[in-house]
Amino acid sequence: MRILYSLLFFLIAFGVSSCGEKDSTLREQSFDEAWLFHRGDIAEGEKQSLDDSQWRQINLPHDWSIEDIPGTNSPFTADAATEVAGGFTVGGTGWYRKHFYIDAAEKGKCIAVSFDGIYMNADIWVNDRHVANHVYGYTAFELDITDYVRFGAENLIAVRVKNEGMNCRWYTGSGIYRHTFLKITNPLHFETWGTFVTTPVATADKAEVHVQSVLANTEKVTGKVILETRIVDKNNHTVARKEQLVTLDNKEKTEVGHALEVLAPQLWSIDNPYLYQVVNRLLQDDKVIDEEYISIGIRNIAFSAENGFQLNGKSMKLKGGCIHHDNGLLGAKAFDRAEERKIELLKAAGFNALRLSHNPPSTALLNACDRLGMLVIDEAFDMWRYGHYQYDYAQYFDKLWKEDLHSMVARDRNHPSVIMWSIGNEIKNKETAEIVDICRELTGFVKTLDTTRPVTAGVNSIVDATDDFLAPLDVCGYNYCLNRYESDAKRHPDRIIYASESYASQAYDYWKGVEDHSWVIGDFIWTAFDYIGEASIGWCGYPLDKRIFPWNHANCGDLNLSGERRPQSYLRETLWSDAPVSHIVVTPPVPSFPLNPDKADWSVWNFPDVVDHWNFPGYEGKKMTVSVYSNCEQVELFLNGESLGKQENTADKKNTLVWEVPYAHGILKAVSYNKGGEVGTATLESAGKVEKIRLSADRTEIVADGNDLSYITLELVDSKGIRNQLAEELVAFSIEGDATIEGVGNANPMSIESFVANSRKTWRGSNLLVVRSGKSSGRIIVTATVKALPVASITITQKK
Repeated sequence: MRILYSLLFFLIAFGVSSCGEKDSTLREQSFDEAWLFHRGDIAEGEKQSLDDSQWRQINLPHDWSIEDIPGTNSPFTADAATEVAGGFTVGGTGWYRKHFYIDAAEKGKCIAVSFDGIYMNADIWVNDRHVANHVYGYTAFELDITDYVRFGAENLIAVRVKNEGMNCRWYTGSGIYRHTFLKITNPLHFETWGTFVTTPVATADKAEVHVQSVLANTEKVTGKVILETRIVDKNNHTVARKEQLVTLDNKEKTEVGHALEVLAPQLWSIDNPYLYQVVNRLLQDDKVIDEEYISIGIRNIAFSAENGFQLNGKSMKLKGGCIHHDNGLLGAKAFDRAEERKIELLKAAGFNALRLSHNPPSTALLNACDRLGMLVIDEAFDMWRYGHYQYDYAQYFDKLWKEDLHSMVARDRNHPSVIMWSIGNEIKNKETAEIVDICRELTGFVKTLDTTRPVTAGVNSIVDATDDFLAPLDVCGYNYCLNRYESDAKRHPDRIIYASESYASQAYDYWKGVEDHSWVIGDFIWTAFDYIGEASIGWCGYPLDKRIFPWNHANCGDLNLSGERRPQSYLRETLWSDAPVSHIVVTPPVPSFPLNPDKADWSVWNFPDVVDHWNFPGYEGKKMTVSVYSNCEQVELFLNGESLGKQENTADKKNTLVWEVPYAHGILKAVSYNKGGEVGTATLESAGKVEKIRLSADRTEIVADGNDLSYITLELVDSKGIRNQLAEELVAFSIEGDATIEGVGNANPMSIESFVANSRKTWRGSNLLVVRSGKSSGRIIVTATVKALPVASITITQKK
């Protein structure tokens, strides 16, 4: 057995969240409010003398690419430099400025600003002085601005962001799209990302917890301080505590640490994502010099060809999906609630693992995975030295890869959700000695930062000659290489494999490849959640060019852009669920979208064209292909109470049973049987004329912090409450109270309507509104108006 990893990991929870994270402290404060924004370049935008009184005021996170192109009512244009890859959205250059005050009492302390992500190529100035340039749009970074600020006076930070040309294979967003923080610390303090918590022992009886920290000593002070470390449970009871006297010498950095023991710990798992908290303190003369709070999850993981992946000693298969970083109609904006909702929806659809393709995520997303129990493959790059486009990261790779890889691993290595580090995806020239050496170098560098997790990569077009590239990897990600599982295992019996990407249309075969082989630990569908960019690959496929406009998102996710489950998600549920599952779909008599006559045979990201409604006026008496996805032994289909026959779910049917049914308005019903007994039913009922608007919110109570969100789904329904998926109507929204519309949209992959307007057409009888909270308590009333229908409203309560 070549590999066996077993360890406890912990998460560092930075910042403020409306979803249960620690409140701001003086040490670290949200820096998201009251920025000024100018779309386009401007001469000397960093100068304090510049008049910015007419600039637009915004609160972060912000993404200008999801907003309407100036002079239009759409974020999309056929002439966009991003073309198909970016979903015909527009980047360019933008400026951000923020005026802020540092109290005179803070003089002598260290002042830093941290950014969780800026897309991309950001230059930062403070008080007219250039502080730094940060290129990679997905990695977090922190800037020490102590020498640039004025204490007891107003300061100016300016950020120029350049997202120019085609530089990515999907939608990136533009601007400061993740959170920012202002940090004020004593010259002696815990270094950012310097604390790493592990355990050589983690069982139900006890956990041996090692908390290793780096003390930053910017003024090289000498003397003695006390390091105190406590572990606290959810009830705020201290379950372990240690302290030691630390002698400081004339060094800028000092490594310190404790070994603590937690008896009978709650082990973190996908079903019980229990989080403790580590409180790390530095004390001198009975005063707290610095303090950090770290949310932690106790668990151990192991990988081997014999036992596959094990969590807390139990083998389990990774029911995985790939996701890009955008949040649909919000673009790239990484609101905590948007990231949390995404994980909630994916977990509800059966996923237990995600591959974050192909870049480091927001801290907010990993925090959500920790809280909710979702396993993660954290990924660094989509290319190395040889890129996909002229302006992509490849031109910076040799200079910056170590800095950016360090950022990902050091920031994320304490999250219990993270189980693997991926150093790349579909790397070009991977069979050459040059790229094999890079693979070895990157793998080795990751292990200098964290030896507790395996290193992996997503690898395509695998042949025998790919062995040298795969050799440095601990676990091998196979992109669309189902046919290699058995032959490669014979050649390399210790190789651990997972499908790092797979096709939805081949879900049954890919999952059987996981179930039937111990060395294949999971399957990650492309994709779990639909996304903007790679426009139409789930329908038109490759090759693609500007002719496919107005397509703007991929149309290949198990969940669509609004977060609703598509038919392919229900087929996957029949494979993953132990409970009986059946779901009815219908092949429409006319294709859902215009077909691509030039589609290549190898481009098979499309799932069969099916819908889950029974409304086809004008086709009465004509045969319709009806399929039932089921994991049951037998299924019987009924139309308006009349049996259309019972079918056996034999292996060759791959959980898809098919009937030809003459269309008639009414009710389709599938009855499922196991061992001769009825175990479940599924129905599709024809919708009548739309009679009313139905509004439902994912949460009717939100936090008045200016950053919380409520997702409101609108449906056009008949008198019985059945949604009519043929209804496409313009909806006008209005809000009363201290809240704003953050986004409005639907899942139509060809719609180019505005995401930031107060109106939107429905598609398949529905659309989605996202409301952003204000700062005051009270009621928020959202009203929806559709011509010739009664007005509908819903009330959201907003509390401090």
